Amino acid sequence: MSNVPDITLNDGNTIPQLGFGVWQVPDEEATPAVVEAIKAGYRLIDTAEGYDNEEGVGKAIRDVGVPREQLFITSKLRNGAHDYDEAIKAFELSAKKLGLDYLDMFLIHWPVPEQDKYVDAWRAFVELQKQGRIRSIGVSNFIPEYLDRIVDATGVVPVVNQLELHPKYQQRDVRDYHAKHNIAIECYSPLGSGAVLDDKVIGEIAKKHGKSVSQVILRWELDQGLIVIPKSTHAERIQQNIDVFGFQLDDEDRQRIDALDDPKEGKTGSFPETMNSLF
Repeated sequence: MSNVPDITLNDGNTIPQLGFGVWQVPDEEATPAVVEAIKAGYRLIDTAEGYDNEEGVGKAIRDVGVPREQLFITSKLRNGAHDYDEAIKAFELSAKKLGLDYLDMFLIHWPVPEQDKYVDAWRAFVELQKQGRIRSIGVSNFIPEYLDRIVDATGVVPVVNQLELHPKYQQRDVRDYHAKHNIAIECYSPLGSGAVLDDKVIGEIAKKHGKSVSQVILRWELDQGLIVIPKSTHAERIQQNIDVFGFQLDDEDRQRIDALDDPKEGKTGSFPETMNSLF
């Protein structure tokens, strides 16, 4: 069994605080990577329609032999399927590729404000949850303005907003909003897509504790109540990234990492307000 703690979401369901992501992992490589992750103790697996590896993830789930109820499987809606009916169909295709009767969580991957259909997609999510086909529904890359719109339209608050978050881009400006509305923040690119792994300050802290830089970053994020989904295809790193519960950072460590925040230059991915690709 996994030693990863759970976080209770605003719908009463629980999610493992540390999971395994498969962004940019080809379908054929996703299967052995996810098998390795589940064997190492990961129970949250995060994929997306846009990653083109749901079938590989599904094969791993079947091959590894861990009971379905012990796993928390997340996928995300592709940007070109925000119409209500298209969102339903896209979810059904995701479930089919994964070989699952239900998903633990389904997210709107990007708001795509240019097409202005994310409210329609959210209405479809609400219906799918009512039907029991998705246990928890959430979003990714949503700014507070977009969150307000979907909640005002449906009365349903997302359980999670998945955001780019790491030491160089800490999203401090929206933390209070999420806490006020009881929306959990799930960090994608928690290691900054590798951009912070050579940071001198974090390197010093890692040496102090006899840990890797990635372990220190993940521990810093976990200490803040954030959900994290690091990814790797290397068995040693997969195991290393879940081995973060046997040490503690002190206040000085946390303050030094807090000071690395660079809201203007730290972001490595796209901005929600301008990301309009219809994959």
